Amino acid sequence: MRSAPLKVGDLARQTGLSVRTLHYYEEIGLLSPSHRTASGHRMYSAGDVARLQQIKSLRELGFSLEQISACLDEEGFSPLQTIELHLSRLREQIALEQKLCARLEGLARVLREGEDVSVEQLLQTIEVMTMIEKYYTPEQLAELKQRADALGPEKIREGEDAWKTLFEDVKAAMAAGTDPKSEAARALAKRWRELVEAFTGKNPEIERSLNEMYQNEPGLRSQVGLDPAMCEFIAKATGKAS
Repeated sequence: MRSAPLKVGDLARQTGLSVRTLHYYEEIGLLSPSHRTASGHRMYSAGDVARLQQIKSLRELGFSLEQISACLDEEGFSPLQTIELHLSRLREQIALEQKLCARLEGLARVLREGEDVSVEQLLQTIEVMTMIEKYYTPEQLAELKQRADALGPEKIREGEDAWKTLFEDVKAAMAAGTDPKSEAARALAKRWRELVEAFTGKNPEIERSLNEMYQNEPGLRSQVGLDPAMCEFIAKATGKAS
């Protein structure tokens, strides 16, 4: 790594980050330049660049800026830990991509054999697979598959129907102006919680991945009929929102 300090524009250009982002990192105390020139220009040292690399790696791992700040300020948290965490996640992603390739090859064979499957169905399948494998670790996917195998197709369909019915009931309650803090709303929230736990097996990491997927994929929310307003209603019913 070069030892000469970098101006903010140079650092932005060489890292692909915007100057605005670097200014914001300084504003929230995440990355402050070690030096300033007499005229007030920011100058980033080799140590600053090393910290920026850690920030970027942790962001790739899905950490929030607040979590990154806490990690980097923790005594004993080393650059090596960040690199090892990032490497671990990249290996997981590579494994997922290889698995996805195998599934796509299987879909291609179906098309070549002239099976009665529409292109639209295939594209939807590919989209969902990509989303799922983007947000769940291999271990989580294995756990979900094991639970699905144990339940069987009939129970899974019953669960899907239960979600559809619940969505309709929540929408009806909202349309009727039901108070989110009412007993009726709490009953809906209880059913919601039970269905979430049935899917996740009460595994908090799987639930976190599930929430992240639905937060970041509006197209998927639309497909299943999940309105963000419904989530807010349920959050208020459970006392998790003001």
